[in-house]
Formats: sequence, C-alpha cells, structure tokens
Amino acid sequence: MARSPVLPRFARELNASPEAIGLIVAASTITGICFKLPAGALSDVLGRKRLMLLATLFFAVPPFLYMLITDPSQLLLLRFVHGFATAVFSPVAAAAVADLYRTKRGERLGWFQTMSDLGAAIGPLVGGFVLFTLGTFSITYFLAGLIGLLPIFVVFQVPDKAPMPPQPGAPSRVSKFVAGMSQVLSHGALLMTSTTEAAVYFGFGILSGFLPLYLQDIGYNDAQIGLVLGVQLVTTLIAKPFAGRVSDRVGHKPTILCGVLLCAVVLPLLVQTHLFILLCVLSGLYGFGMAVVTPSTAALAADMAKEGNMGAALGVLGTIRDIGEAGGPIIAGFIITQSSYGASFLIGGGVLAAIAVLFAIAAPIPRHG
Repeated sequence: MARSPVLPRFARELNASPEAIGLIVAASTITGICFKLPAGALSDVLGRKRLMLLATLFFAVPPFLYMLITDPSQLLLLRFVHGFATAVFSPVAAAAVADLYRTKRGERLGWFQTMSDLGAAIGPLVGGFVLFTLGTFSITYFLAGLIGLLPIFVVFQVPDKAPMPPQPGAPSRVSKFVAGMSQVLSHGALLMTSTTEAAVYFGFGILSGFLPLYLQDIGYNDAQIGLVLGVQLVTTLIAKPFAGRVSDRVGHKPTILCGVLLCAVVLPLLVQTHLFILLCVLSGLYGFGMAVVTPSTAALAADMAKEGNMGAALGVLGTIRDIGEAGGPIIAGFIITQSSYGASFLIGGGVLAAIAVLFAIAAPIPRHG
C-alpha cells in the first residue's frame, strides 16, 4: 500500500524525474540488499523472534513520516529507512517456517508466501482506491501506518525458540555469524538459484515501478491502475501453494524454468496494449509466473542450507533477489528517459530469458520431498 501504485505517483507529484522515480521505487529494496543476509545470519545465532520484533518497529513508524515529505530527496531517504521492515523480517520469518519442515517445503513456503502476498495484493487495491476517492497522499499513508502497527502485536504471540548460549570451548556467536555468511556466499548452486529468482524480481521491479505511469499516460485512473496491479498480486497469492506442491512432486528445476520463461514472454507485452481486459490478463500471467518460481527457489535454498545456516541461506536468496528488484526500476528509468516504455520492458524480458538459459545449463537438479 505504501509502495504501489501510490509511491511513483507521489514521487511524480514532488516533480521527481523518471530516473529519480526509479531510484525511489527501488530504495527500500536496496536496503534489503544490504541487510537481508546479515539479518538471516543473525537469526541463526540470536533467534528468530528477536529479529522479527526489531522488524516490526520499522513497519510501525515510517509510514506516518510520509506526511512530512516535501521533496524527492526526503522521500528517497525515508524509503531507505522503511526498507528495514522487510529486509529484516522476510528472511527471518521464512527461515522460521523452513525450520519446521524437512519435506514438502515448497508447498509450506508457498503458503507462507501467500499470506505475505495477501497484504501485497490488498495494498495496491486499497491504496489506489483511497487515492482515487480522497485525492490525498497523506490519508493514504496514514492508513498504511495504522496497518503497520499490527505486526507488533502479532509477533509477540510467536513462541520464542532462541538458540542455546555457546558452551565453553564452542565457537562464539560472532564466529558462527561470520562462518554462516561465508558458507552461503561461497555456495555456487545457491547463488545460481538466487540469481534466477532475482531475474523474476528484476522484471517485477520494472512492472511495479513504471506500469502505473504507463497506465496513467494512456488514460487510466488510479482505481483502474490499482486493479491491474492487484490482479498480478492476487494471482501470485492464490497460485503459490499449489505451485509449491507441484514443485515438491515433479522437481524444482523444471518448475522454476517454466515460471521464468513465462515471465520473460509476458513482460514486454504489458506495454503493447491499451485494452483493460488484456492488461489484467497479462498482469495475472506475470503473477502466475512469479508464483511458480518463488516457492521452488526458497525450498531449494532451504534444502541446500547446512545445519544452523537456514537463516543465512534464505538471507542470501533475499539479498540477490532484491538486487534484481532494485535494478529493474533503476535501469528502466534510464531507458525510458532515453527511449520508451516498450524498450525498457523488452530489455527486462530479455534479461529473464537469458537467465533462464543459464539456469537450465548450470543449475543442479534439486532434490524435493
């Protein structure tokens, strides 16, 4: 709700350039690039609940500060700060789920991601509707802030299973933290899998950052824009658990490949039509492609994690994913300035196709439950 479709519209209202809009949209994701891996690794040594409670503070406070923003540079800084919420919470919560399941991880992580996506699906619909109805960014972000208070109360109910303190002669927590980060960063198969997921989010970053502006330019209102984006997110929400179950049964690698190739085909087509129904269909297809990919990549990363490194493994997955998601709108902003929406979305599709080929050649055949 704080991000799409309200954020690029708010940035444009502040007279931000296309390049600046791309950076603003990507800012919270850049925070994730820097902090998801350390957060996941820290949760391996300090416990999941402590890190999740820290994340809730960043869900609760920043949304109320948007009402004080008066220029693009302030908005950029706030987006970096707001990014700590998901940068800390996402890998830690995913690791907590993966800890519970040695088999059927694709399906279980699919359900976890579906619940995460539920908020992401409702957010653009509510944000677009509120902005369309009331015509004010302040009220939209105020409502987002009220919703951001809820995770504090929810996480307090999570059982605390903090790791046991180090025994005499055992490696210190600092040593375990450093070792965990080093092990996942040197794991080639994990890095290839993470890069493949990053490609899908590279395309998603382009879509979420500039599809709202493309739709506005061809005459759609804020409510219609929110609906188009909402279709993509709702489709992802519904499909993930079932795609995860299929991945558990037929194998992660073919499932991931199918999803990436679907996204590669759909992304360039999104800015080749003005028809509302077709835009909704294409948006839904991209969402389905993401749903096919993401539970499988998370399950594969969890399978490859060594004992005690679950948080670090899912942290590196999230970090590399965020590099892709952040790079999408930044690169697209420059391409749009020099060329067009069509060129930027076409290049995004090309990146997806190229990574799919590399994954098909280089990735291991994942084991599944």
